[in-house]
Amino acid sequence: MDMYAKGNGGQLSFDGAYITIHRKGFIARGTVGKGEKRLHVSQISAVQWKPAGWVTSGFIQFTVPGGVERRSSFGSQNRDAGSDENSVLFTRDQEPAFEQIRAALDAAIATQHAPAPSAPQATPGGSLADELTKLGQLVQQGLMTPDEYAQAKARLLA
Repeated sequence: MDMYAKGNGGQLSFDGAYITIHRKGFIARGTVGKGEKRLHVSQISAVQWKPAGWVTSGFIQFTVPGGVERRSSFGSQNRDAGSDENSVLFTRDQEPAFEQIRAALDAAIATQHAPAPSAPQATPGGSLADELTKLGQLVQQGLMTPDEYAQAKARLLA
């Protein structure tokens, strides 16, 4: 599921678990600095998105817990994002690739924060393992068919 988008002064890649911001070249050196930053999906607490206009760049910006975040004043949003190490600017032509990464990242973040499936519950007659053992013995004794065992097991695990 590797996804890649090239922006102005930075590139963004997403492999399903990590967002990586790559910076190289003259523009990167003049703004944030060359290098690479990787953020695990679990580290990202918010994604700010500004679509590109006819004349202005858009950007995607990642918020991480403990990061220094401030609200930009009117007219300086793009300039501030351009100097933020967790942002990548893009043009209208580059925007579709960034939208795809944003959608995949939103899904990954939702999955990360989804409640864990509940563990199988013990039945009144004992633990789940005990109940499965008893069912297995009934099959071995010929008192229950394999199909009946499968159905009973599915009920216990549900």
